[in-house]
Amino acid sequence: MTNQDITQLLREWSDGSERALDELTPIVYSQLRLLAGRIFSGESQGHTLQPTILVNEVFQRLIGKEIDWSDRNHFYALSSRLMRRILVDHAKAKQAEKRGGAAIRVSYCEDRVSTETSDFADVLALDAALCELDSFDSRKAKVLELYYFAGFTYREVADVLSVAESTVHQDLRTAKAWLNNRIGA
Repeated sequence: MTNQDITQLLREWSDGSERALDELTPIVYSQLRLLAGRIFSGESQGHTLQPTILVNEVFQRLIGKEIDWSDRNHFYALSSRLMRRILVDHAKAKQAEKRGGAAIRVSYCEDRVSTETSDFADVLALDAALCELDSFDSRKAKVLELYYFAGFTYREVADVLSVAESTVHQDLRTAKAWLNNRIGA
């Protein structure tokens, strides 16, 4: 199925078509499952939040919402933002439960998000840093989120943000340097 076919199904779903949702679900579910799998690649098997649960939670939050989908990138961008929110909420709950002992840890690496505890920072510190970056440079925060959490390519990020790929590359380099400095990697 092409990106245009997915975009068409998303638009039909926005218009209330149950058939479009039924056809769309297995296609986007597998993509979201791959994304969630990347996010959880370094987690222990006994972790209380699993990729399938994360994807199901994203779908629960999207079903029944009236969203005017512009294209498949819009869908995956929003889905990745929801994944981030769910991870943050889960980490906050665990932190409250055990005072930080079981917080999910997420790190940035060159080939996307890694959840190894020794690499970078826990999800709460990462979320706080992204919120801080967003407060003074929203585009760079969005570039980080789309590239790392959504797994978008430079081209896809450029399309979503309506900028050149070279701008995405520069924003990503600058934002990663800022993030490394902010979190203390």
